[in-house]
Amino acid sequence: MSQPCSTDQPKRKMRKPDEDRELVDRARGGDTKAFDALVEKYTPRLYGLVYHMTSNREDTHDILQDVFAKAYRSLKRFQGKSSFYTWIYSIAVNMSLNFLKKRGRQRKLSLDDLDLAIQNDEEFIEHTSKTDPVREANLNELQQRLNAAMQELSDDHRAVVTMYDIQGLPHAEISRILGISEGTVRSRLFYAHRQLQNYLEEFRR
Repeated sequence: MSQPCSTDQPKRKMRKPDEDRELVDRARGGDTKAFDALVEKYTPRLYGLVYHMTSNREDTHDILQDVFAKAYRSLKRFQGKSSFYTWIYSIAVNMSLNFLKKRGRQRKLSLDDLDLAIQNDEEFIEHTSKTDPVREANLNELQQRLNAAMQELSDDHRAVVTMYDIQGLPHAEISRILGISEGTVRSRLFYAHRQLQNYLEEFRR
């Protein structure tokens, strides 16, 4: 099969239609059940996003209530230039960052209350299901150090790590949510990963 010539224009990716559009239109028209459906759909992922940024369940519940309240109040101004998904993620990220700035660096962490993605990692589950007490102790310490390392990141760096590494969002989506370039997303991830790797260096042997 012949290769396309170098002068061909790159194919543009077609933007997928917003699958939430019907629910959004109904909600804008005053249908509270439609908005409830959007809340139900996005609560699990938004909870994960906010919780991994705040590390506190009560704060997460409070922020989520504020996020959906603000989204409902602002829904009539939502023009559909981005997907509803991107729009409400932007609200959640911005409100979480604002909360963290107000809270400052005074954190009262409970490592038992933190459940970062490592707990759901297949390798982590496989290892902790074995009976080697030394291995289990090392993995438990690794998890605690990872939790602590995440909290050492700046709020902005923790946001991109949470969205990319924990929630699996692509660079382009994170760029739209935060209103920054993809290059900035990549640079923040690079810097944050370097910090985390340095913190966990002794466990890489």
